[in-house]
Amino acid sequence: MDQEISNCDRLWTNARLVTLDPATGAGYAMLEHYALGVSDGLIAVIAPMEGLDLSGFDKEVTDCRGALITPGFIDCHTHLVYGGNRAGDFVKRLQGMSYEQISRTGGGIRSTMQATRASSEEELFLKARPRLLSLIAEGCTMVEIKSGYGLNVYDELKMLRVVQRLREEHPVRISATLLAAHAVPPEYLGKSDAYVDLICTELIPRVSIQKLADAVDVFCEKIAFTAMQAERLFLAARDYGLGLKIHAEQLSDTGAAALAAAYGAWSADHLEQLEEEGVRALQQAGTVATLLPGAYYFLKETRMPPVALFREYRVPMALSTDLNPGSSPFASIRLIMNLACLLWGLTPEEALAGVTRNAARALGWGDRLGTLTVGKEADFLVWDLEDPAQLPSEVGLSAPLQRVLKGVVTRA
Repeated sequence: MDQEISNCDRLWTNARLVTLDPATGAGYAMLEHYALGVSDGLIAVIAPMEGLDLSGFDKEVTDCRGALITPGFIDCHTHLVYGGNRAGDFVKRLQGMSYEQISRTGGGIRSTMQATRASSEEELFLKARPRLLSLIAEGCTMVEIKSGYGLNVYDELKMLRVVQRLREEHPVRISATLLAAHAVPPEYLGKSDAYVDLICTELIPRVSIQKLADAVDVFCEKIAFTAMQAERLFLAARDYGLGLKIHAEQLSDTGAAALAAAYGAWSADHLEQLEEEGVRALQQAGTVATLLPGAYYFLKETRMPPVALFREYRVPMALSTDLNPGSSPFASIRLIMNLACLLWGLTPEEALAGVTRNAARALGWGDRLGTLTVGKEADFLVWDLEDPAQLPSEVGLSAPLQRVLKGVVTRA
């Protein structure tokens, strides 16, 4: 028996590995007829089957019989904890109102705020659970979940405690993000600077001390918060060791992406209105462009993010569901891959990298997740598929044969 194999806890043999590791090759970086071994929750072995000596290995072996293995999917931008619904907003959009008009007339985020504030932690947990389970069933091994519908200290902390409970009770990695700067709450209309003060001086310290979030996010837009206010939030978050994310250039070009780059943010998200100068800033900082085609589709937007410029400047593109009640009520990461290909022209290879390798980077996990690489966390999926392009091209037709989290086969 090969020495490297002897130390493994479990093996998957006769597999076709979609490594997505640039060190292995371009595109999918496929390895045909290979074995993958895990030890202590990490990928310990990636080796060709030819000449591999398995004699004497008495631990569990899964013969994949030519099945595909991909990294686990990562949904790196969601708002899946919320109360109520926004079907009324959907009807208003069908009648011709814009997202901004709905927001200014009492719909949008503020209506979800009211429903979320009125909900108990238990009610929010029970409503969020099936949304999370849908993502898990489709192959997500990590999900980011934001607060942002409480918009005060009590209810933002309440939301983050729900996120913490979801993490504790489900077989999935969860990255929690404080998005208290999602909208200006009614109590602070005309006093948004005072609300930003509250977030910086009370919420961020409490969230950090209680370990309720990994990052801080802000909606930088003319209907929300200015770039100057976003910078104040970034400074406070950085002082407490929290990661930085930003909703940027969705409705207008505010300079938010360049600000995110200047502060070394993990990601800038949306980006439909981003110009070349902002793309260049992202490239220089290594900040991920997280693209959200579900919102683009659902809001019937007409300006797509600058995909060609991202390619030209080699800015990593992540994809995410943006699961939320108002602008992207979709709990399907494969639908998002499909939309990115059909609406924006991403290749299947780019789409798959967008929900694995680049999504990991967008959450600060790029060195630990996102590719099939020896030494990384053993989060991966086994598929009865012939071609990796079936993942973005076929939606709802196949579930993973196995979903492996930290080296263990799990169920939702």
